[in-house]
Amino acid sequence: MAIQARVLILAKGDEQAARLAEGLDPLGWRTVTARSPSAAMAALGDLQIEAAIVDLTDEGREVLSLPQRLKAACSPRRLPVLAIANPDPQLASAGFDLTLAPPIHPLQAAMRLESLVRMAVAEEEFELRLQTFAEHGRRLEPPQTEGGALRILCVGEPAPQFLSLSNALSQYEAQAVGAFTSYTAFDYLHERPFDAVVLWADENRQEALAIVAGLRRNTRLFHVPALLYQRGPLTLPAAEAFQKGFTDVATADVAEIETAKRVLELARCHRRQTALRRALESARASGLMDPQTGLFTRALFAAHLTRLAAAAKARNRPLSICVLKLANTPEIARARAEGWLEPALPQIGAMLGRLVRVEDTAAHLAPEVFALALPATGPASARLAAERIGAVVACTAFEAGDRRKPFVATFDIGVAEIAPADSPGRALEEAAAEAGRRTGT
Repeated sequence: MAIQARVLILAKGDEQAARLAEGLDPLGWRTVTARSPSAAMAALGDLQIEAAIVDLTDEGREVLSLPQRLKAACSPRRLPVLAIANPDPQLASAGFDLTLAPPIHPLQAAMRLESLVRMAVAEEEFELRLQTFAEHGRRLEPPQTEGGALRILCVGEPAPQFLSLSNALSQYEAQAVGAFTSYTAFDYLHERPFDAVVLWADENRQEALAIVAGLRRNTRLFHVPALLYQRGPLTLPAAEAFQKGFTDVATADVAEIETAKRVLELARCHRRQTALRRALESARASGLMDPQTGLFTRALFAAHLTRLAAAAKARNRPLSICVLKLANTPEIARARAEGWLEPALPQIGAMLGRLVRVEDTAAHLAPEVFALALPATGPASARLAAERIGAVVACTAFEAGDRRKPFVATFDIGVAEIAPADSPGRALEEAAAEAGRRTGT
């Protein structure tokens, strides 16, 4: 059976690599390990690698050329390269997308890999949208990463170690803002944007857990990295901290300057991702989208889908398409007959646009039919995504007139993968036929 590795680990020794590989494999990030750059290049040529991790422990300056060589070996597929080392601006200049300080917990690595791979796919998607929109006479502005000082929110009591970390951040010309309570913290988070959050936890860690839970429940703040800074030895196990939504974990035993570097590394990465998301979302103001829903029109979607399929083949990535057709339930039939369904369609379409990932393409194909194109996504994952979106829409009640119970919109879903030998149109027809069979039309 062929190896379906997703992550390449380049390491001379086993101290980091073996533990990381053992932890990543059961998390869905199957790994392959290379002991030399030449072996890494061979693996990239043979396997469908999505990301690379390079252990820089005890390595010299010669490794600074590695990221560009690894990325070139995967072209035109974008390859995020993560370094295991103490954060250093020189590593970012060399082409490493993110640096994590050892030791790395597998859950921490898995979360960062997911984020970096999605960002790589989003960058590929933006390149394709530039071409599609230019073909239709519109120019999208490229991502513009915000300049100026990185903004870090530090939340917790004014303990000496915590104040020392804030001072260390300021030494790197970051803007460190202090908040002593969760209420003040959320006031700040809703008033202004931050690139990262540091949460101090002593014996009482409940406030830090409550704040990170609030971040992960908020769609606007969901992606903001959060570092848990613990007073002494880990009172909250690393695995539990990452499961709760923390991006990194440090203790006051680590030098403040090293912890500050870790925070700033996460903040810089978040700022780049934010710029990319804004650039992709700017398509909604292009004048080409469906005016009712803000989604791709049928014609624009067809043009873009053809380009997506060609790119997926060239980059050796999967591409799936989903068709979501409003189910012909009695309450939807009644809403349609009484004229309440049509006014709800713009809201339904707008919800779909907000629920998809930024790199996905959502379209309004017909009055009651929507479609999603999901790059770098297999059919099983695509179906899960479509079902999740449908479940959220089904939790919304839509107006059905005076003295009438609001109606709920549910979807019949069809999914198809666009194989390299298939035409996009055929896959779209296959997904539409499945949705139609479920609807009975």
